[in-house]
Amino acid sequence: MDLKPSLQHSKPFIGRFVYHLVFYIIAISLGTLAISTLCFYTLSFRLQSIVYVTTPFKSLFPSPPLTITPSWNKKLNSTTRNVLRSTSLMHNMTDQELFLKASMVQGIEDNNTIPRVAFMFLAQGALPMAPLWEKFFKGHEGFYSIYLHQHPSFNETLPQGSVFHGRKVPSQPVTWGTSSMIDAERRLLGNALMDSSNQRFILLSESCIPLFGFKSIYNYLINSTLSFVNSFDDKRKAGRGRYNPKMSPIINITNWRKGSQWFELHRDLAIHIVSDTKYYTLFQQHCLQPCYPDEHYIPTFVHMMYPELNSNRSLTYVDWSKGGAHPRKFGLRDITNEFFNQTSYGSRCVYNGKITNMCFLFARKFDPSTLQPLLRVSSSHE
Repeated sequence: MDLKPSLQHSKPFIGRFVYHLVFYIIAISLGTLAISTLCFYTLSFRLQSIVYVTTPFKSLFPSPPLTITPSWNKKLNSTTRNVLRSTSLMHNMTDQELFLKASMVQGIEDNNTIPRVAFMFLAQGALPMAPLWEKFFKGHEGFYSIYLHQHPSFNETLPQGSVFHGRKVPSQPVTWGTSSMIDAERRLLGNALMDSSNQRFILLSESCIPLFGFKSIYNYLINSTLSFVNSFDDKRKAGRGRYNPKMSPIINITNWRKGSQWFELHRDLAIHIVSDTKYYTLFQQHCLQPCYPDEHYIPTFVHMMYPELNSNRSLTYVDWSKGGAHPRKFGLRDITNEFFNQTSYGSRCVYNGKITNMCFLFARKFDPSTLQPLLRVSSSHE
């Protein structure tokens, strides 16, 4: 049989087949390349949003670039508007009634409510750094709540325009080095938990200042997967030496922990702390001087019960280099750009699984005389 005519007839078909095959391969290659490139840039963006948690805006102190997660123009719902109009946080509940009621308040249940950060100030009297904090909060209404625990006899008339107006909670006298310190901390948490929109809770003193602008701090806290409670095993006399064997077997010395009083908590962990009666009662009875409950109760409780929720570090910078029972107090000579750059970026830590040099958001103790220099430093970076 002669095959030549069939082969000649098939040549055009083979040519067309090869042409389409080549075209198809090129199209698939280009499509794969485009998808790979898109995925790479998407992944890179997501990683950057995890590692870099600060943004350029009018900040108090120098800040690196920030990826803003929430919508800062989001309208406030009716609940938030009503809370913002509130002129008083005073009530007649006992601590036990407050803690019970606060532990039953549900958190945010819808996507229309803005999650807020509760700034809780534990102070004996006035806040000498109030003008700096006023500047820090300005323009960010609806993204924060403020709570003041001051001596019950302290009376101060604040203008209605102040962010601290009407933010004082029912309080009791607080004595340094006693369980009244953790009573005050739990009291602040209980009052702040009553507002369901509060999702993060930061404890501050009258000598604390922010190291970054509001948006940087807000994003750092809201996007964090963990709470920030300093908790470590200190085998020295100032650590394990404060342990009372009467706490055994509920708390053994191997579970005894020490840490900074200045914590930051997620709502779930805050509820666990105000709901606790077992460990709290044990500390009331057996953590007596030279044991300091504010340095041991929450660090030990979190370590024993909820270690997976904690980062084991504080967000508040304190200088203990001079030794003694109290940290160094910062004065006029410390208010320099170099000092704040070192304080803000001079450490390395882990944030959401990534190494970062932004480890501290706040610092203490600052002398009242530093207020005006601090305001000038903040103005120079606006």
